[in-house]
Amino acid sequence: MEDALRAIAEPRRLEILRLIATREMPSGEIASHFTVSRPAISQHLQVLKAAGLVSERRQGTRRLYRARPEALAELRAFLDKFWESSLDRLKQAAEAQERRASRGG
Repeated sequence: MEDALRAIAEPRRLEILRLIATREMPSGEIASHFTVSRPAISQHLQVLKAAGLVSERRQGTRRLYRARPEALAELRAFLDKFWESSLDRLKQAAEAQERRASRGG
């Protein structure tokens, strides 16, 4: 999980994930969306791949990349735990406020 969080902490990698979230794309097409060099995008793709967030498939001389939905689901489940915890604390605070209000204080 730490590798995945580190990988998406870089804004370009997050944008790459958005690009390939729903469809497979060759690295050249991914690179065309950015102002940095193709080798730089290839390095970002390798980091995403090493983190398990992206799969790579070869088609002739091209490499096609796609986000791995199962890895993104795992990441989402991890982050959702923080949200659930926050909702529980908000609920407890609201209930405590209501109890104080009903006692007149």
